[in-house]
Amino acid sequence: MTQVTDHGGGVRSIRVPIPDNPLGTTLVHLVDTDLGPVLIDTGWDDPASWDALAAGLTACGVSVAEVHGVVITHHHPDHHGLSGKVREASGAWIAMHALDTAIVRRTRENRPDRWFSYMADKLASSGAPEEHVALLRAARTARLSTGLPAFAPALPDREIVPGELLDLAGRRLRAIWTPGHTPGHVCLHLEETHPAALPGSGRLFSGDHLLPRITPHIGLYEDPDDATVADPLGDYLDALERVGRLNPAEVLPAHQHAFTDAPGRVRELLAHHEDRLTGLLALLSTPLTSWQLAERMEWNRPWDQIPFASRNIAVSEAEAHVRRLVKLGRAEAVAGSDPVTYVAL
Repeated sequence: MTQVTDHGGGVRSIRVPIPDNPLGTTLVHLVDTDLGPVLIDTGWDDPASWDALAAGLTACGVSVAEVHGVVITHHHPDHHGLSGKVREASGAWIAMHALDTAIVRRTRENRPDRWFSYMADKLASSGAPEEHVALLRAARTARLSTGLPAFAPALPDREIVPGELLDLAGRRLRAIWTPGHTPGHVCLHLEETHPAALPGSGRLFSGDHLLPRITPHIGLYEDPDDATVADPLGDYLDALERVGRLNPAEVLPAHQHAFTDAPGRVRELLAHHEDRLTGLLALLSTPLTSWQLAERMEWNRPWDQIPFASRNIAVSEAEAHVRRLVKLGRAEAVAGSDPVTYVAL
């Protein structure tokens, strides 16, 4: 597979591998500006990923040291992981939405064991069986005994402000806030004529918000210090409709491949989630916990074949969907249930 793709108009993408992940690669986009190249996302912090990014930049005729800035669509490690190394090598600035910067700051400052304790309690409250929660508690104990350092992703030094043009000399790149996958996820609208004169409004760097063949994970906005009951799926669906109305000529996502007809893809994703909500309502004809819902939902493999960590993600997605049903008045929590069960109305 070709590592570098030239999309025309001073925009190229570099395939950066993600270790041990079925997605395979992150598409790191390189945008030429009057002050030097700017990266949109950077890829996973791994030696092979770093080598691939450096080699891709070389193939584009630039070096890591020449990178002027880094724009991050969201804080996940397959997007933000190498940002710190890029900044160390080049002095580049790093920009991110304030809500995701807050997550990065919290990740850097929290005690290494706090996340394990928080997630264990969350899983227990979702109805996870004790043998599953015990594995997470054991991981916490093992981490404490080995003294592993805390994960410390690079702290951004610029803020992406939704609706505003980013400070990219000679380019018009506008930030579009698209929460759902993360609270501070942004898409980036290149307000310039498409180099191949495709019909539509410029080009959209969509991160994980809009992908050609898969749906992004929509889980919970996890924050040990915030008890707000958010509605990530509602946020995502609202943001999808905004992007559909934008009608970009071409979408340049962070995974898979570039594509056209963003409104058509938006309609497919809206229909997918509505079908999933309808299916959950049928399951909730009897009270179920979020864990029991996840066990019964349709995934890309049977539940008994889903690995431990992926089950945690699945339960988070199940709860995000049931929260949406509650917000819409189509389901409710059963009073006095512990762990909490939900039932259709």
